[in-house]
This record gives sequence, structure tokens and C-alpha cells, in this order.
Amino acid sequence: MLKIAITGPESSGKTTLCSSLSQHYNVSYIPEFARAYLEKTKGEYKQLDLDNIAQGQLNSLLSFEDEIAICDTDFTVLEIWSKYKYNNVSEIIQELVNKDMFDLHILCTPDMPWEVDRLRENPNTRGELFELYKESLRMHSKKIIVVAGVHKERLKKSLQAIDALLKL
Repeated sequence: MLKIAITGPESSGKTTLCSSLSQHYNVSYIPEFARAYLEKTKGEYKQLDLDNIAQGQLNSLLSFEDEIAICDTDFTVLEIWSKYKYNNVSEIIQELVNKDMFDLHILCTPDMPWEVDRLRENPNTRGELFELYKESLRMHSKKIIVVAGVHKERLKKSLQAIDALLKL
């Protein structure tokens, strides 16, 4: 199974890209578990909840059965979120970040207007957070591409990278 992670700061086009990729390859995508979790808690959470979210995301990934797994987040999201909000990262999340679970990480640049959403928290620090994502992915030697600009360009670059992996 080819595993693709779509990652990046809030409101950077991750879900839109996942939807387009899943339509193109005629597979479903793995939704961001944090969104469902936070809907249930009405957006309230503590640091320990991030471990529960990580476990839920892992379970979703491990139970996925299509030939291409397109995941609307990765564990780097939880690492950055935890570092940024709590100034540390749990052992569980750090172990998941250290593992090589994805064949490709597509990092979305936050170069689009912020979309208000009651579960989002960081409208003014997306550029700073983007740099933290880039640094973490490189530090952990993840295979990454960075996508930017309008959706059509993001999709084109993503499809080229995924198609190249499918030919291997």
C-alpha cells in the first residue's frame, strides 16, 4: 500500500487536496481524526488528548485497505501542535513521528486566505508554523514535497509525485 500524508498548518488546503486526490485515484481518504475528536469535546482539550488523537489517527491508518492511503494529516501535526501549545511532546507522539509510516509527505503552504472555523486556533502564526513543519519533516528525513499556490497547481505537483511513486 502506498501511504501519502497531507500535512501543514491550519487552513492551508489539506482537506481540499485530499478530496481531489481521492477523487483522481478513485479511493477514499483517511480524515483527520482530530477534527472528529474535537467536535465531540466542543473544541476543549488538554495535552493528554493529543495522545488519544494520535492513537485514533494511527488506528484509522492501520485499518485502511485501499491500495493508496491518502491521509488528511500526519503525526507531525501533533508534534508541532504539542510543542507550540504545551512546549513539549509526549513519548507516544514522538515515537509515531520517528517512524517512517508514509511514502510521501505533501506539505501545504499556508498561502491562501484564512478560513474561520471554530476548531482552528492560529490564524496569525501559519507562516511560523509552516517553517516548524518543514524543519521537523527534514530533521526526521521524511520524503517531502512542498505545494503552494492555487489548488490546480498543488494538485498537479502532488499527482506528479504520487504517480512517480506508483511507477516504482
